[in-house]
Amino acid sequence: MHITPSPKRLLGVTLLIGSLGLGSFGLVGPAPAALPTADAAGTPLPSLAPMLERVTPAVVNIHSKQVQRVRNPLADDPFLRHFFGIPDMPQERVQQSLGSGVIVDAESGLVLTNNHVIEGADDISVTLADGRTLEAELVGSDPDTDVALVRVNADNLTALPLADTKLLRVGDFVVAVGNPFGLGQTVTSGIVSALGRNGLRGLGYQNFIQTDASINPGNSGGALVNLRGELVGINSAIFSPSGGNIGIGFAIPASLAREVMRQLLAYGEVRRGSLGVVAQDITPELASALALGRQPRGALVARVDPGSPAAQAGVRVGDVITQLEDQPVLDRAAVHNIEGLLPVGKPIRIAVNRDGKTLNLKAVLKARPKELVGDDLDPRLGGAVFAEIPERLRQNGITGVVVSKVESGSRAELNGMRAGDVVTGIGRRKLDGLSSLQSLADATPREMVLQVVRGRRSGVLVMR
Repeated sequence: MHITPSPKRLLGVTLLIGSLGLGSFGLVGPAPAALPTADAAGTPLPSLAPMLERVTPAVVNIHSKQVQRVRNPLADDPFLRHFFGIPDMPQERVQQSLGSGVIVDAESGLVLTNNHVIEGADDISVTLADGRTLEAELVGSDPDTDVALVRVNADNLTALPLADTKLLRVGDFVVAVGNPFGLGQTVTSGIVSALGRNGLRGLGYQNFIQTDASINPGNSGGALVNLRGELVGINSAIFSPSGGNIGIGFAIPASLAREVMRQLLAYGEVRRGSLGVVAQDITPELASALALGRQPRGALVARVDPGSPAAQAGVRVGDVITQLEDQPVLDRAAVHNIEGLLPVGKPIRIAVNRDGKTLNLKAVLKARPKELVGDDLDPRLGGAVFAEIPERLRQNGITGVVVSKVESGSRAELNGMRAGDVVTGIGRRKLDGLSSLQSLADATPREMVLQVVRGRRSGVLVMR
């Protein structure tokens, strides 16, 4: 049985899973200056210790274990298997990782952490600050926001109150608490460096708090708190070319984690809303044609789905969306990111530029369809089921829909379609998601040619 660590890196952004083995690394740094214990008048020096005495019991270590069955390639040769005595059965390999979590409901034993800490785990255990180790039950997870919720059954738990992150400002002092490198509970301090960070490729829906508080592998799922000891964020990732801390860390806002937790408890999943628009980035040529100035900001509306929230709000093709709720829209990715972070049924404000004038519109987000059945779209797609692509693929620039299922012997299978295919377009028109699949299928009465990505290859399928 072999144990391997599970580091995860995405284009310079390191998800903070710590491995069990410390290996041979040195903790090297400048020697701390000696501090006096009190001033001349005997007044104690300022300290974070009283606040941390309330916070640290609510921060836990999370240990996850995944058992993988691995077949020895030599076992495929009967001669080698007989000669070397290799058993003709898969061997087990155990992959273990360490992370952190935060107790947010002591009575119910609810613990928030990152999805990537527990993803694929067969067993999850939680170690409390007082040394108790408990088996944990996965309540649910949301890979697109990297939030997961687990439950433990224990008495005398301590929970952290969640802060109103709308009040958080750049420059506020914050403290990170977690389990870096499996060393045990560690506290670091810093400030809020930026708010509303997004655009980190491969990390799904994003609205990160950026901080310079030292965050390292193993801190994933740990607490970022303000000086009142309130939870302002869940530590999630660091930006680092080398994998170590360079003073750029990211945390999921507590308000977003609260909404994900609410939906996981209510539905077992996160239901996301959609405005029903397809937007595109504004090129210099478009900016000149629309008289948007030298530094255009916003997303140009290329299509409005009939009956969608955007259509009902009065959004038109050619409008430039400049703001959703209180968040500025800089490009088409921002539209998708913001609408995916807002709860279904929430009324939102939309600011658009139309013919040089700013209009303020209101819409109510509707739930996105989870999947579409090919038989309901077109007989040539019969037997296939389509779903939205994972948000992490979208952040890497891939748009379209994924084929989640193909029935054996169906028309879709006979046409060459396979489960796992990513359909990026129909004919010469690109797909943006399930809604555009519906409209493009309706507009394709004759030959249906699908643009498909399968693994690392791309090509076309002619559906007959």
